[in-house]
Amino acid sequence: MDETRARTVLAAAGLPGQAELLALGENAVFESGDVVVKVGRSAELLDRAEHELAVAEWLEQAGVPAVRAAETKALLVQGHPVTLWLRLPPAVRPAEPRDLARLLRLVHALPSAPFSLPPRELLGGVERWLKLAGTAIDQADADFLRERRDGFAAAARELMPHLPPGPIHGDALPRNVHVGPAGPVLTDLETFSADLREHDLVVLALARDRYGLAPAAYDAFTAAYGWDVRDWPGCAVLRGARETASCAWVAQHAPSDPRALVEFRRRVDSLRRGDPEVRWHPL
Repeated sequence: MDETRARTVLAAAGLPGQAELLALGENAVFESGDVVVKVGRSAELLDRAEHELAVAEWLEQAGVPAVRAAETKALLVQGHPVTLWLRLPPAVRPAEPRDLARLLRLVHALPSAPFSLPPRELLGGVERWLKLAGTAIDQADADFLRERRDGFAAAARELMPHLPPGPIHGDALPRNVHVGPAGPVLTDLETFSADLREHDLVVLALARDRYGLAPAAYDAFTAAYGWDVRDWPGCAVLRGARETASCAWVAQHAPSDPRALVEFRRRVDSLRRGDPEVRWHPL
């Protein structure tokens, strides 16, 4: 889905065509007046959109600072799920890893949700993303990622957690935190799950090693949370699973974005060579 297609869906939903595009990935995200509109890539993401709305309502009731829905139901417009969210006030500063850590402590202290949360299917999108990549990527690379997916999925099922399992954000990055006048709030709730809490902590460990997060910022994160997941023997397994998923996610953009193809090849090559410190670049 490109911007033109997303704007067509916006118009069909009766929303202003002059909305500002904020992001284009798994969803196209637009700002229009007092609302933010998310347009999903395909109809199969409708359940995920409805899940995010349910999570937002639950977090509001639980007192966890998070983005709030403007409408409680998702729409399916021309085969695309559409959800509306209250626009957050302007940020007072960029979110920092320590802000994320404090919010994760609140999430990880929650009891079970009043509805069913799925397990964190970190590797669940790999096949779909590789199919979207099609012939833009080398078939041998796609098969390599499928083999890694299967291996890490099996290994993850055998892990012994350090923390008690329960609700997690699922994509715990500072980019999913907004710091407004009232303080930090969580955004992008689609991947909320019930699983190993370590999933939320491995993300920043990987950011330190792969994406250039400063060691001091990572240390501030672990200090604010109270534990460093790298001390856990299962860290390498969850890290490997996330790296595999991240490669496949980039692959889906390769047919339309030459930068994505270059980045995909960089990532796969580093995995094939077993080099854990090659710098990866976010799209």
